[in-house]
Amino acid sequence: MRKAIAEFIGTFVLVLFGTGTAVLGGGIEGIGTPGIALAFGLSIVAMAYSIGTISGCHINPAVSIAMFINKRLSVKELVIYIVAQILGAIVATLTLHTFLISSDLATTNLGQNGFGNLTASGAFLVEAILTFVFVLVILIVTGKKGNAPFAGLVIGLTLVLIHLLGIPLTGTSVNPARSIAPAIFVGGEALTQLWLFIVAPIVGGILAAIVSKFAFNSEEN
Repeated sequence: MRKAIAEFIGTFVLVLFGTGTAVLGGGIEGIGTPGIALAFGLSIVAMAYSIGTISGCHINPAVSIAMFINKRLSVKELVIYIVAQILGAIVATLTLHTFLISSDLATTNLGQNGFGNLTASGAFLVEAILTFVFVLVILIVTGKKGNAPFAGLVIGLTLVLIHLLGIPLTGTSVNPARSIAPAIFVGGEALTQLWLFIVAPIVGGILAAIVSKFAFNSEEN
């Protein structure tokens, strides 16, 4: 239960502050893509050094699936983590939606992901590769040979780096829970394209788990 609560809160913070900055900060001078990227990255850092000791701070189904492959989670824990993450993301988006309504602002943009100018195959490649890099870093830095004291900082900065490239392309998902919640509320094209932002990050995470397991000995004994 403590782990489920931790994953719920962690994902709530990531989605609220990340997508919230993307929606509310988009028109503020000086924020732009770097500011949005920092919001996502700093959310990870804050949560890693708070809930990390309780649940490991996955706050991302792709990460949890990779951890399961590396034998760091049981099947039961995997299910609990993913459910908590999705619920946390949904409540975060509901909160953002409430903020927008209270401020008399449009609710058509909740930070949802999309193909942009890319084809479906192009968007899939972007999300799979970015997730692969992100999850690979997580698995190695938190592994037996990783640098645990700096893990949260490294992971957060990696997410910033990934967003700097990914925001102009797909809005950057690399996290199915982060994509599911806004798509549910916005509907339309965001919902029809949602499958990609679920499947591609999971594929990238699985590939990262396999590579880290056999190339970097990241599997838990």
